[in-house]
Amino acid sequence: MSVDIGGRLRHLRMAHNLSQRELAKRAGVTNSTISLIESNASNPSVGALKRILDGIPIGLAEFFAFEPDRPRKAFYRADELTEIGKGGISYRQIGDNLFGRSLQILKECYQPGADTGKVPLVHDGEEGGIVLSGRLEVTVDDERRILGPGDAYYFESRRPHRFRCVGPVPCEVISACTPPTF
Repeated sequence: MSVDIGGRLRHLRMAHNLSQRELAKRAGVTNSTISLIESNASNPSVGALKRILDGIPIGLAEFFAFEPDRPRKAFYRADELTEIGKGGISYRQIGDNLFGRSLQILKECYQPGADTGKVPLVHDGEEGGIVLSGRLEVTVDDERRILGPGDAYYFESRRPHRFRCVGPVPCEVISACTPPTF
């Protein structure tokens, strides 16, 4: 499935009456970065796209949602989960359309050593998860814990946080956040 990231970004930016310059300023990137992405000449990382979308504001889930007016499904096969991650972390979302939804549920898979980045994540809402396999280092504010199978976390997402797979095997997590922000 191919997604026109540039076209979507341009449509959303214009729908929110933002110039490229204003969106760039809000996101802390250059005007040329926005221009290159909108023309599909540059493909942003998930983190960079999230920062840009925070300037609109809209979450990654809403950005990648398709056909917001189609009927909503209640059940999903494993092969119907929407991949919204890239690189060493797979984020498989239940449902491809979260417009108007209050909850986002993900099946996350971290490869050994993979993390969410050196800069902590901060956004509105709450999130929680439970480790299914492997070991996950979770840092919230200055508190750090290593969680194993059956261990869980739950916190307000405005608190700076990051995740990292520790150990020699991948780590699988089922997580939820409200509102959908990833």
